[in-house]
Amino acid sequence: MKEHADDVNEVHDLATFADPGHNVVTPVAQFDPEVALAVVSTLANIVTRAKSSAVATTPDADGITRSQVFEEGDVYMIEKPFDGFFADRYLMDFYDVTQRDLCSRMHLHTGLRFVRMMTGPDTRIRVGSLSPFAITDVPGVTQFTLRAFTDELPDTPEGVVRTRYNLVVPPCSFVDMQVPRGVSHQFNAIGPHAVIDSVHPEESVEVFREQMSGYRMMAQTVFLADELHSADACTDLGDVEA
Repeated sequence: MKEHADDVNEVHDLATFADPGHNVVTPVAQFDPEVALAVVSTLANIVTRAKSSAVATTPDADGITRSQVFEEGDVYMIEKPFDGFFADRYLMDFYDVTQRDLCSRMHLHTGLRFVRMMTGPDTRIRVGSLSPFAITDVPGVTQFTLRAFTDELPDTPEGVVRTRYNLVVPPCSFVDMQVPRGVSHQFNAIGPHAVIDSVHPEESVEVFREQMSGYRMMAQTVFLADELHSADACTDLGDVEA
């Protein structure tokens, strides 16, 4: 999938890209604001502590640096793969796109992902893809819905128009997303309290498959835009009540 295995800013041609599948999204639970804030803040603080840890910011005996940075936020590999277990788990503390006036780019990964998105008060996550989301809910079990809408992906090359499919994770909510390998997606948090708990069930496999030299989230990512857009490209929520 990667043209250059260790390139941390590889960009695929947006005009010819087609998703090989769909992201599947499941609303899980909503919480009282104080409960949601406690959970999200506790997880975000783990990521923050890792940024100032000499151990987490230095390659270990397996060459893994557990504190990393991605476009959407700071990342900490809370559980790493080992011989006989090829998955790992990351926590990501989102940047607030309104504070830095930048949106993350649409991208895809060289291996599948399982993502739990978590929001606190006054915070929403806008999720985008170039293919429609499959939103799962079970009557009598699922207690809330997700707002979905479409727009045009901004700043595409001249003559290229791509529909962007969007949904909004509301405040104080847990929402799961299954991301198949190679399927486009982007996350942008509007507000200060947003965290992702992400499991990568192919981590070791994809490193060997792509012939990468190490476990780096940016190297396991392929982007679909050359540059990050300003915040106005990802802060519209489709409805002010979202």
